[in-house]
Parts: sequence; C-alpha cells; structure tokens
Amino acid sequence: MLRIIVINPGSTSTKIALYLDEQETFTENIHHSPEDLRVFPDILSQFEFRIKTIQEQLERNNIDIDTVDAFVARGGLLKPIPSGTYIVDDAMIADLKKGVQGEHASNLGALLAARFAQQIGKPAFIVDPVVVDEMDDIARLSGHPELPRKSIFHALNHKAVGRKAAAELGKGYDEVNLIIAHLGGGISVAAHKHGLVADVNNALDGEGPYTPERSGTLPAGDLVRLCFSGKYDQQSIYKMIKGRGGVVAYLGVNDMQEVKRRMNDGDEFAKRIYQGLAYQLSKAIAALSVVFKGDVDGIVLTGGVAYDGTFINWVKDRCSFLAPILVFPGEEEMESLAFGALRVLKNEEKAKQYKNESGVI
Repeated sequence: MLRIIVINPGSTSTKIALYLDEQETFTENIHHSPEDLRVFPDILSQFEFRIKTIQEQLERNNIDIDTVDAFVARGGLLKPIPSGTYIVDDAMIADLKKGVQGEHASNLGALLAARFAQQIGKPAFIVDPVVVDEMDDIARLSGHPELPRKSIFHALNHKAVGRKAAAELGKGYDEVNLIIAHLGGGISVAAHKHGLVADVNNALDGEGPYTPERSGTLPAGDLVRLCFSGKYDQQSIYKMIKGRGGVVAYLGVNDMQEVKRRMNDGDEFAKRIYQGLAYQLSKAIAALSVVFKGDVDGIVLTGGVAYDGTFINWVKDRCSFLAPILVFPGEEEMESLAFGALRVLKNEEKAKQYKNESGVI
C-alpha cells in the first residue's frame, strides 16, 4: 500500500494527514495561537516553526517519514496553470518565495512538503492550486484591457466534486457540463465544460456574488468615488472588499450559523441579507448557463454553507429549472490532495511540471 502524507497550511492552523492508498489513517489539525504567530513578520518566515510543529505531531503519533512514498500539499498563489497534480520543482519554490501573485498561507504548502520529501528522497506534489486557469479567451474580457478577468478560485474542491457529480450522473468528468458553486467565506462559481473550467469569478478578490466575508462585484462608479473621497486609504478599501465585506459588513458576523439563528429568532434584516446571498448566487449560476448555451448537465453546490438546507432550497427555487441540482456539503481538501498524488503514483495520471506549464524557463 502507498503511504502519503498530506500537508494543508492555513492562516492559523496546519492540517496534516496520513493516507494508505485511499484510506485516511491519521489526521491532525494543529492550531497556531496568535501569540505563536505574532513574532513572525510574514508568512514565509513561519516556515521553520511549521516544520517543527509537523515533526512533533508525526513523532508523537509514531509516524516514520522514512516509510512514506510521497508528500502532497495545498498549492499556493503561483502563476496561472492548468489543473492537475504537479511535482514541486525549483521554479515553483522560487515563485512561492517571491510571492508572484501575493502572500497567502497556502504558499507554504509546497515548501513544507519539499523539505520532508528531500530528507528521504521521495517526491513532493501539489494538486489543483487556486491559480488553476483554463478559462476561455472570451471569458477574460472585462471591459477594459488593463483589467482582465482572472481565474483564482477553490479549484481543488471544484475538481473533486466535479468528478463526484459526473459519476452520479453516470458519466466522466470530461463528458459533462457542470456549474459548480463553492460556498465558503469566499464563493466561487464556475462553468466546467467537459473537464475544463471555461469561466469562473475571481473569488480571492471577491468578484461575483457577495459572500460571508467578501463584498462581491460592487457598483464601479460608486467604488471609484469612495476610493477618492478621502475617507479611506487603499488598505481599508481592500479590507471592505475582502475580509470585511458581504455578510460581515451588513451584520457584523461571518458565521452563517449565527445568521441563521438570528433569522429564526425573527430578525428580518438578517433574513434579507441571507436571502440576498442566495439571490446573488442564483444570478451567477444562471449567468453561467449561457456558457453552455443552456446545455447544463448539473448544478453542484458545495462548501460549508451547503450544509444549510434552507439556503439550498432558496437556490433550488430559483435555479432548478436549469438542470438537476446536486449537493456535496463541506470540502474534502485532504482527501482530494491525497487522491491527486495517488493517481500519479499509480500511473493513472502523469505529474505535470510547473516550469513547463507556467511558461517559466
């Protein structure tokens, strides 16, 4: 059996897991306190700290890395690349250290996996990072050449549930047209056309519907006037768009269970904001149906908000005329990462090289 260690760094935690083929045999979510992280000036400087915490957990649970066949990690903000499983190479590591598309905790993933892999001479991989870019050229047009639309979304979970949804429909992922919406702190809605993401919103910057933490696409003229009003600096405006926008801007919370509780207690404003999220999401889903000229095999709802049946029913009421709606609540990032590495190790898929796919020489 193949042994794979999965590493998934977040802003305040590091998830690790051990898989024996498809079976998860160990998992741990290591939480990092604000006090632990405050001493580091940036995310990359946390590298040795995170290595140490992972080593301690593996040793505590008697996991010998010398017996591991591969390490796989969540991918970071790299240059745009097609989907797939990528070998961690020097070009990838260099771009993550430079922060070619910005700083994010996921940038640590490949670096951490590579350190452990190098110790025992085994491969390190990433799978379907957020910068997966398969967009049709026409979808990149925004209305101004200096502001092209970008593909930054929850690619790992999109691809995983895309395969599951296709299987439920009795077809292969490359045989179906799906509209997939990942519903988390950010929301990404994508048109999956025969295995490729032909169009998707930039979920990192909050393009598209508003979300628990992001403002969504705002009225452009009003936003420009607000930027130059003198009331806010650049960082404050960006926080309004990402982090303090959407539901948290209206209600002061980003916990949708709390919003649901308020709604159930008779808070009509909370209900309107929650319904507004479903309304904007439904419009985004319907808009993507034109990518397929109406030939949609299924609409897939996933992510944390997909656990709420009330919210799902609001979306179904507006969108079920388009196609069957399939629901896969939550996200299985660790499994998706492990399975991506496993497909390569079992020669079911060929590992890609970042230095080739990204255009790096």
